[in-house]
Amino acid sequence: MKEKLRLMIKIAKLYYESGLTQDTISQRLRLSRPRVSRLMQEALEQGIIKISIAQEPGSYAELEQKVETRFGLLEAIIVDVSDPEANESVSKELGIAAAEQFSRLVQDGDTVGLTWGVTLASMVEKLNPEKKRNCMVVQMVGGLGEPQAETHATGLVSRTSAAIGASLWLLPAPGVVDSAEFAALLRSDRHIAQTLEMVRKANIAFAGIGALTRDSLLMRAESIISWKEMEKLIALGAVGDIGLHFYDIQGNPIQTELDERVIGISLEEMRSLNRVVGIAGGAAKFNAILGAIRGRFINTLVTDLGTARKLLEVPS
Repeated sequence: MKEKLRLMIKIAKLYYESGLTQDTISQRLRLSRPRVSRLMQEALEQGIIKISIAQEPGSYAELEQKVETRFGLLEAIIVDVSDPEANESVSKELGIAAAEQFSRLVQDGDTVGLTWGVTLASMVEKLNPEKKRNCMVVQMVGGLGEPQAETHATGLVSRTSAAIGASLWLLPAPGVVDSAEFAALLRSDRHIAQTLEMVRKANIAFAGIGALTRDSLLMRAESIISWKEMEKLIALGAVGDIGLHFYDIQGNPIQTELDERVIGISLEEMRSLNRVVGIAGGAAKFNAILGAIRGRFINTLVTDLGTARKLLEVPS
């Protein structure tokens, strides 16, 4: 037994301190390669080898792992924003973090979907020009708000495709129209129908998450929907929206006639995509974020430190 312990210590030192490979150790000690591997594994199990992973300041790997495990997310990215109470700061700083993740997550050949929103616009603004081969960027919801606004979906798609050298599919329609009949007519248009088909083929999407508050982007000048319509949604239990489709805090879609008037991806279609990155933070959006996670409308989350900690406080 002493000889086995001696061997485990010797192998550990050769591997971790001297930097030798397991093959080299095998040859030097005249042990089989599988035995070297087994002894190293035993050394780990017995605590002879103790591995610690250094965590840099501003990194929240352990907290991210807890959020991922608790909510079944593919990934959580947590940012310690400078002013969690200031919506503008939260959006800007989450946008910077999301731009870094975009660069890593988007690969050659991807079809990338974008919705709309302030935080999403912050992400697009911070994208580094980086050529991605054979990529396509698709507008997932029709135009909302003033066409010249930085948050307008068409502009976000155009700027993103320019940043990565991708082709683009625009959705030439308003995000919401006055009647379900007119919406159905628009969806039957060949160009709109083709774009909506491409939306469903996206293998990665970046989505803004909206909260139902008076000062939300959705309520600016009430040009998209009215506060009266918003109050009806709140009365039905709505806490947030993705692409103008609303849901409650348990992640159940809120079905109203508004759904029939929206030109864009549905929540069910969003749920079916391989990876949907939700980018949102701040106290005002907590319920909207929680509902989006519970509904499986997103499976990757970029958020702030306070929101992440509060998510872990939610009863199972």
